[in-house]
Parts: sequence; structure tokens; C-alpha cells
Amino acid sequence: MNVASPESGVRQIKFDAIPADLVESVEINKTLQANMDADGIGGSVNLVTKTAGERPTVALSGMGGFMPILGGRGQVLEQAMHYSQVLFSGAVSIWLVNTLSSVLRGTSDMKLPSATLIGVAIVQIVVGGALGLGLAGLPQFGMRGVAAGQLIAFSLGTVFLAWVLISGRSRLTLEFRAFTFQRDMFFDILKVGAISCLSPLQSVLSILIFTKILAGFGTVTLAGYGMGSRLEFLLIPIAFAFGVASVPMVGMAMGAGLVKRARQVAWTAGAAAGITVGLVGLIVAIDPALWVSLFTSDPGVTAAAYSYFAWAGPGFGFFGMGVCLYFSSQGAAKVGGPVLAGTIRLILVGLGGWWLAATGAPPWTLFALVGAAMVVFGLSTALSIRLTRWGK
Repeated sequence: MNVASPESGVRQIKFDAIPADLVESVEINKTLQANMDADGIGGSVNLVTKTAGERPTVALSGMGGFMPILGGRGQVLEQAMHYSQVLFSGAVSIWLVNTLSSVLRGTSDMKLPSATLIGVAIVQIVVGGALGLGLAGLPQFGMRGVAAGQLIAFSLGTVFLAWVLISGRSRLTLEFRAFTFQRDMFFDILKVGAISCLSPLQSVLSILIFTKILAGFGTVTLAGYGMGSRLEFLLIPIAFAFGVASVPMVGMAMGAGLVKRARQVAWTAGAAAGITVGLVGLIVAIDPALWVSLFTSDPGVTAAAYSYFAWAGPGFGFFGMGVCLYFSSQGAAKVGGPVLAGTIRLILVGLGGWWLAATGAPPWTLFALVGAAMVVFGLSTALSIRLTRWGK
């Protein structure tokens, strides 16, 4: 049988796209013969499918693991597994660096956590690149090496920040011997922290669901979207920087009963984040080559990435504003509205993306959906803060 290629301009296909239960045998001819189709190249691979039996048969097949659910197959799946197996084995170090950094920021020390994260990023790039590519005479570990570089960098960052807090070199000294569990304080933290945990989960789920949907459009479209979503992830720390700076300022104003000042801080930080991130989005929407040309010259991937930035780029500013206002709301202990806005975005991306894919819509419509979801998220977050009463 002839199998159409899933990608235009490419003759090869991946046989893992064909269910193995449907194949009876595989016939391989290494030379072109007169009875073969004219489009054969030096031979053919004939997949002989099974014939219907006399009795009805029900076949059930399953697939294990998380990566295959996202559409990973073949070499892509293998490399993803290599990366995730190493990274997730020590992912707690990433959590600890960010947690300890937040503790230091709570003491009004913004410089040391920022400097530490910059140092962690540098170490990650150097070590991950050296281990992944086999530089400086080191063995080439591929994606395992890249993941190991990230783990090494964040582990070193964790050790350093813990040493700063334990040694008394910060305004707050951690004394483990004097630790006592305080139930009321624990639940005060949990009232904000438990709900706040949903926001990053929603952002990641939105991208994962969308990745799964786009996997059906082929690797070229998926790769183009991957470049766009990577920039989206890189812009989150910019909004985070404005937002995390506003948290203690909002918290101190709320503690002093200055609700009006707390709101002014939140709106100012949100506007600054929205303008900064939005400017980046507009630049890549107008000239996406500034970002895309750094990673690929493939025409198909480039076209997909261009389409993504053209439709989603203008929404980056709203996304940055929403993320920043979410952090500001933590200082007022009013995170319900921003989390609900994130839920609306997740539902819009999930259900809207599924409907567009089911109706055979072109990829640009899904990219437009991403941009629209960002706009809805930003405006919904701003509206929730505007309508929510801060203070008692």
C-alpha cells in the first residue's frame, strides 16, 4: 500500500505512525522492478495488512509513560526520555533554589537572589553545553548531559543559598534547632500558597495540551510552535521580576492599612511588566527572524514560527501583565481571581484547540487562539483585581 507522507516535500515516513496490530508482514525489495509503482526509489517497502478473520476480534493496545501522551515518537521520544530521566531525578534542587531565593527577597534583599540565579544560568549553559556536546575533552552525553548541567547548576545554587541563610550572612538566620511547627502560621501560608500553586500548573498544562494538539500537524509545525513557546517561557521571568518585587511592597502596604497604596503598587508593576513583555512580543511579531534565525534555517519550521509570532506575539503584553498582577495579588492574599483567570485561559486553549483540530482548521488558527487566550488571561486578571476587595 502507498502511505502519504505526513509532511509536505518529504518522501520519508515514520513507520511508528502505523499501528503494529494492523500489519501481517513486511516485504522489502531492494531493487526497482517493473511491477512496482513509478514513484519507487531503488526499491520498496510493502506493508502487508491483516485480512479479516471469520470471527469478530477486539484488540486493545496501550502506551506507557508521559511523553508518548504528548505525541512523542521515535528519536524525539527517545531524546525526551533521556533528558527527563536525568532532570526529574533531582528536580527538587530547582524548587529549593527558587524557594530560598524567595526567602531572601522577603528580607528585602533582591541583589543576592538575582546574582545567584544569573550565576546558576551561566553554570547551566557552560556545564550543560560541555556535557551535552562533549566539549573540552569530556564525553558527549547528549540530552542527558544537558539535563545534568541544569541539575549541577541548581544544586550548587541550593547549597550556596542555604549556606547564606544558615551562616548568618543574611538578615534572616535559619536555626533548625529552634524550629517548632506552628499550626496557625502553616495554614496562613497554605491559604495563599496552595491556591497559588495552581497558576504555574495551569501555564504548563496550557502548553502541554497545545503541544499534544499540534503534534497531529507534523513535526515541522510542532517545531515552529516550540520556538515560540520557548520565548514565551523566557519572558515569564521578566514579568516575574516585576511581580516578585511588588509582593513585599504590597504586603507591607496592606500590613500598614494602606490599601490604596498597595493597589497603586500592583497596577504600576503590572503596567511595567505588560509594556516590557509586550514590546518584545510586538518586535518578534513584526520581525520574527530576530529570534527564529538563531535556531533554524529550515523553511517549514521558519514559516510555522513566523505564523506563531504574527498571531500570538501581540498578546504577550497582556500575558506579562496578568502574570505580574498574579504575583502582586499574593501580597494582598487575594489570589483567587488571578487563578480563575488562568483557569479560563486553560479551558479556552484546551477546548478551543481541540475543536479547531477536530474541524481541520489550519495551524494559524490555533496560533491565533493562543494569542487570544493571552489577551483574555491578562484582562480577566486585571478585572478580578479591580473587582476584588483588598483588606478586611
